[in-house]
Amino acid sequence: MRVGFFSLLLCLVGAGTAAADAPRGLVPVDYHDFVFVSDPQLSPDGSEVAFVRGTVSEDRRSRETAIWLVATDGDSAPRQYTASTSDRAPRWSPDGRQIAFLSARHERTQLYLIPVGGGEAQAVTRLEQGSITGFYWLPDNQRIILSLRIDPEVIDPNIKEPEEQAPKPDLRRFSTAVYKSDGQGYLEPDRVGFWLLDLREESLRRLTGHPDWNDRHPALSPDGQWLAFNADRTGRELHGGFNQDLWLLDLTGPAEPRLLATPEGRAERPVFSADGRALYFSHQAQRYAPVTLQRIPLEGGLPEQVHDGLALTAQDLQVPAPGQGPFVRADLGGSRPLLRLTPGGDAAVVIGDGAAVNAASFSADGRRVAYLLEDEVSLAEVWTARSDGRGARRLTDFNDALLSQRRLGRLERFTFTNERGMTLDGFLLKPVGFQPGQRYPLVLNIKGGPGGMWGHQWFHEFQMMAAAGYAVVFTNYRGSTGYGHDFQSAVRLDYGGADYRDNMQVLDTALERFDWIDTERLFVTGGSHGGFLTNWITTRSDRFRAAVTQRSVSNWVSEAGTQEYPPEAMAAEFGGTLWENFEGYWGRSPLKYADRVTTPTLVIHSDQDFITPLGQGQEWYFALLANGVETALAMFEGEGHELSRSGRPVNLVARLELILEWFGRFAE
Repeated sequence: MRVGFFSLLLCLVGAGTAAADAPRGLVPVDYHDFVFVSDPQLSPDGSEVAFVRGTVSEDRRSRETAIWLVATDGDSAPRQYTASTSDRAPRWSPDGRQIAFLSARHERTQLYLIPVGGGEAQAVTRLEQGSITGFYWLPDNQRIILSLRIDPEVIDPNIKEPEEQAPKPDLRRFSTAVYKSDGQGYLEPDRVGFWLLDLREESLRRLTGHPDWNDRHPALSPDGQWLAFNADRTGRELHGGFNQDLWLLDLTGPAEPRLLATPEGRAERPVFSADGRALYFSHQAQRYAPVTLQRIPLEGGLPEQVHDGLALTAQDLQVPAPGQGPFVRADLGGSRPLLRLTPGGDAAVVIGDGAAVNAASFSADGRRVAYLLEDEVSLAEVWTARSDGRGARRLTDFNDALLSQRRLGRLERFTFTNERGMTLDGFLLKPVGFQPGQRYPLVLNIKGGPGGMWGHQWFHEFQMMAAAGYAVVFTNYRGSTGYGHDFQSAVRLDYGGADYRDNMQVLDTALERFDWIDTERLFVTGGSHGGFLTNWITTRSDRFRAAVTQRSVSNWVSEAGTQEYPPEAMAAEFGGTLWENFEGYWGRSPLKYADRVTTPTLVIHSDQDFITPLGQGQEWYFALLANGVETALAMFEGEGHELSRSGRPVNLVARLELILEWFGRFAE
């Protein structure tokens, strides 16, 4: 019945769509035919790129991945390199002769090696306990640092945990504030630490690991002597502490890691300078302070700031070779480019203006880069260029055949000024088959966050709404990244205030600017913080014919005690605990004002969501029922907060269908 209804609504709502003999727009089931490209890794000599190619499985309940290779000269087609359906994370050996990768081809994920010249992949780990969260080649091509999530009491991960002889109760006990996580559920006593895998000796030796903390983000010096990483070894991490410090471990000796003299606060994600004499790292003095980039000499001395974090928040810093970089990625006004930092701390765009760059990987000499590039009409594909941005060339075209048969639209960008005089970006996508003189319904789609940014990225959801006859409008409201630290901070302690006004103003601006929008057929949806705002908006406005709220917050009081964030984080977010600022929590809860709602609302939630737990959707559904509002609850079993991005394909597609079905009921 749902498929039939969905087909019918496309006919009803899609006035002005393409004629029968023309390419149509995207529909939800097209998702099953997408090819997902990720994790490009450039060979040390810059001649080839290894990457992961993913497709939806035949049963639509998972994704299958294999490693592929493509030459950077563009003269040959990409070729499949591994044959399993769970291969990922390819990493070239420093000499370029082997590729290491992770695979669950024999149930438990292990690390494999395969010669670049050809041959069979061989497992080089035999783990019976723990899981690999990352791995890192040493320069000698014979040793690899493994990052393992494992019980710190385990001495040998290759030995199975002994089975309990007596029956155990179905019981979990917790004594820390950090005890659950979206995607992982309730946490085991496992912690992340580092182990040294010697390929010649076929040995595995623990380097770090402790029950009270995790060691994360390892970086190896160019000569292989030093392992840098960040950790909070004060004992506060599992209670919600904000602190992180940098540590340095000498791999040539048995010494304990030594603490580097970084500023107080959160120092993390170390990256060695090309000469190995200094470490770059990100630093945040306190929650909600700017994220700066700093550089500290290894031989002693104070760190120096290389970027102040005020204009943009730099991510994924890389210093590939002497004279090359530092390179970073950052949200920037709707784009996500690759940038190079100048000696004065400014950032110059290298690649990706008007698009989104992800997963940049450099050759050993730093002269060439491989990366993923996407925009609103193109899924991510592998590209390569010189490290100065010249000579950009696309190397894969897996989605061209499908997308050439679909009608896709580009975003129209416009600006408006809010009540504080800030200039904001608005983005509008016209309906497929738009015809001047006709009037079209519009969806206000609200991003989550409030951090993060939308813009020139691939969002199939927008294109599918446009294909169903809707215009789509959105804004990067106050709180979003990509517009400077002051802009990002402007929503703090004002949820339902600044963010609400910016979204309503982008709607009003669109209605003034585009006179073909039907003001009587307005719809609203959003997920996470966008779901909270969807709820909040319907308590304050009856302008919308229908709403779809997804993985939302309806009640900050119950949210504070049931989601994964510990009390310290929630107190920082709301300016105090529940007992110190109860009105801040309850007064900004849509549930308090649910008796004002008249908008028909579909509530979409997942039962394994640990960021906005299922109860948030259930409370909103109950409130709307109790107040006589037309409503429905759609609950996805076994899914978490990431349903719309990485959920099981069959569920991800069903979510899209549900949104369009609900709007379709009220579109005419």
